Amino acid sequence: MVIGPDGSQLGVMSRNEALQIAYDSDLDLFCVAPNAQPPVCKILDYGKYRFEAQKKAKEAKKNQQNTEVKPLRLSPVIDTHDFDTKLKQARKWLEGGMKVKIDMRFRGRMMTRQEVGMKIMNEFIEKVADIASVDKTPKLEGNIMSCVLTPKKK
Repeated sequence: MVIGPDGSQLGVMSRNEALQIAYDSDLDLFCVAPNAQPPVCKILDYGKYRFEAQKKAKEAKKNQQNTEVKPLRLSPVIDTHDFDTKLKQARKWLEGGMKVKIDMRFRGRMMTRQEVGMKIMNEFIEKVADIASVDKTPKLEGNIMSCVLTPKKK
């Protein structure tokens, strides 16, 4: 199946006939759908076609949203000033449209007091609840408790 340079269907023809038509019009024969029955080929300027495809790909890449996940590490025995500093940094990132992953590492005897870590994690989530929503709830994996916060849509 051959499609002409203006988009009209020229019908089903042999490869040599299609190549001759393309050669006569000083264009290229490009196989658009090789797996179709019969295969679909189009007569076009391949250089121009490639340029347009690259331009579309570049435009699509430019328009795609790239969300960055910023890591933040807390401790079950964190001081209030350190907690406020981390909270301020997380708010800045969330307002900038980034996701924030909060990790809390339990070391040694801290593993026996996981409820203290969970309390701090919940307090942190509560303080940023006005600008963020919980994407992944706090969960203990090994000796690290982690959760992911995403900014709320405005």
